[in-house]
Amino acid sequence: MEWLESKQLKIIPPKRPKKVTGTRFAAIMGLNAWNTPFKTWCEITRTYEEPFEETIYTAAGKAIEPKQAEYMKKAYFMTNIVSPTDVYGENYFQKTFGDFFKDEPVFGGMWDYLLCDENGKPTTVLEMKTTKRSEDWENDIPEYYALQAALYAYLLGVDSVMMVASFLEDKDYKNPEAFVPSTKNTIVVPFKLSERYPNFDKYVKKAEKWWKTCVEGGVSPVFDEKKDADILKVLRTNTLSPETDIEALLREGEELEAEIEKLSAPIAPLEKRLKVIKDIVKEHAISQFRDGDKKVSMSGGRYQWDVSKTSTTKINKDGLKADGLLEKYSTTEVGYRITTKLIEEE
Repeated sequence: MEWLESKQLKIIPPKRPKKVTGTRFAAIMGLNAWNTPFKTWCEITRTYEEPFEETIYTAAGKAIEPKQAEYMKKAYFMTNIVSPTDVYGENYFQKTFGDFFKDEPVFGGMWDYLLCDENGKPTTVLEMKTTKRSEDWENDIPEYYALQAALYAYLLGVDSVMMVASFLEDKDYKNPEAFVPSTKNTIVVPFKLSERYPNFDKYVKKAEKWWKTCVEGGVSPVFDEKKDADILKVLRTNTLSPETDIEALLREGEELEAEIEKLSAPIAPLEKRLKVIKDIVKEHAISQFRDGDKKVSMSGGRYQWDVSKTSTTKINKDGLKADGLLEKYSTTEVGYRITTKLIEEE
């Protein structure tokens, strides 16, 4: 990993990157308020990804989504709604590895539900959402949600999208199983891909260009010191960057060295004495070896002391040198090691 002065990271391109899903698609465009292009790049290239943790919000969404589907069937007479389970069977996530678009090299992800015609052909993408932030939906669908559903419609070759959003209260997060979708707490916002995004190909081409440069090229988008602060902190823990204060690192390292020396000092005499005892025990055990023995064991009060016979192959360098072969089969490898030495104070 290399930190560039342009506030970018350079890595060896991953052999198996993750795909651009609907949620990542909007982030690449810089239109996801909760995710940055840099954070998305870290996920896709497996440079860094926050571990998934179930929250009250994800748990509520998982519990209420099937209820939203049933609501659409009854309130809107959509009897041909199809779920991922209907298409891929039980445990569909494990079977598909979270990707319903295996033939797509760049784009992937999972749609929530589909409305199909009498022949089983998809006609509409239904994207289910649950949120406390009803204000985000007052004027229009949040753009990052609309783009997510639009991508799946594009990949499926359909023009119709329906956003189903349920607005939850605190009690609904405590007991999502009791939530009942209705006209009071759930809205349905349809749109046509061709009307809302008449030039959707431009978004796709922009994402593909981003993929070629950032994923295949191994160079990240420009990171934001504030928005990407948490990820940068983790990455910089093990990597020195141009923005890192080297003097601060040296001071921290010296404090750790001093603390380790302080903790090690009381046990140094014990370690020295233990080494003497081990050497004596080892010599005694060696005298007990018989032909064919590979190990001699002795039991103390708390530990079993084992002395095992080992064998190593030694190279006769003088012989090789005399035969003129030492230099021929010798190579010099350059390495580096770091040491610290206490500076004597005057």
